[in-house]
Amino acid sequence: MIADAPAQAAAQTAAQHPCRLSICITTRNRCTALLETLESALAQMPEGVEVVVVDGVSTDDTPTAMGALAARDARVRYFRETVNGGIDRDYDKAVGYARGIYCWMMADDDLFLPGAIDRVLQALTGEPSLVVVDAEVRDETLTRLLQPCRLHLERDIRYGPAQTEALFTATADHLSFIGATVVRRSLWLSREREAYYGSYFIHLGVIFQQPLPGDAVVLARPGIAIRYGVASWSPRAFEISGFLWPRLIWSFNGLSEQARAAVSARQPFDALRILLMLRAGGGYSLSSYRRWLAGCPGPAWRRALQQAIAVTPGWLLNPLALGWLLAFSRKDHRYRDLIDQLNSPYCLLRGPWRRLQAARARALRPPPSR
Repeated sequence: MIADAPAQAAAQTAAQHPCRLSICITTRNRCTALLETLESALAQMPEGVEVVVVDGVSTDDTPTAMGALAARDARVRYFRETVNGGIDRDYDKAVGYARGIYCWMMADDDLFLPGAIDRVLQALTGEPSLVVVDAEVRDETLTRLLQPCRLHLERDIRYGPAQTEALFTATADHLSFIGATVVRRSLWLSREREAYYGSYFIHLGVIFQQPLPGDAVVLARPGIAIRYGVASWSPRAFEISGFLWPRLIWSFNGLSEQARAAVSARQPFDALRILLMLRAGGGYSLSSYRRWLAGCPGPAWRRALQQAIAVTPGWLLNPLALGWLLAFSRKDHRYRDLIDQLNSPYCLLRGPWRRLQAARARALRPPPSR
């Protein structure tokens, strides 16, 4: 909920000076990527669109760079918090600070594709409750296209309030990338949010805690480029993907079990193949087993296998995982999963792979200004 004085003042300002769309970004210590994100937005922003950046106490160059940018461009509004409240709380604050009728929730390291903002504004003419933006997925240097789209739609689709389950099963997995979310600000502020602090997916809680009052529009043409493999929550991926995400999905009691199961298993790590891939990728260890799985209910044989996977040498599993992905994985997921394995501390190719990525990043970096 909006409780502090700056947020209340921002809310009053929003009522007095409405705009059509606010792009809401939270950030912490990712100055270079954030500036690239903002550049891709500002280059195509028409009148009636603003950017709101909430900084969770960055200790890098973010305050200096953002202060200078906000001073020279009135379309950018920068709020530096006094404490790091976490990603969910900061997105909630960003919506509170926003002036727009709609809020486009955006990550601080992804890019807006050309024409994306105009297409979203066109979708808002019907006054929907929600717009879902498709995305292409690229590597961390943005030079290699991993997935040309995530939703595989031939045309835009509109879901009515009575089609919540169809919307949920079609889009919930994609909406795990917050940049896909454009939501009516009044709807956001009218719903429960604090219960979703710490979930990493507050936007999903806002959207699916009950049916939307209006339509949801899903755009077929990608509007953002996701930079895969550099998420700020990657060090907590085991906890988030195995516990926080399924806990959130299964908290939506208004949806059928069939719909929730289509998005996430209740206990994803009962699938031993997932644990093997995580162990090969460096995301699962004996400490992970002891903290998250050892005390879970279930047959003793499953716990024994989970523990055995946790102590299996990662350097042995990683080449097997790479080979399996090349031979058997789905084409649309293959390159993303390969990147996870190539970035593994157990990968013998990790050094050359990281040097190649660094060389690409240097090649893309603009020359210093004279």
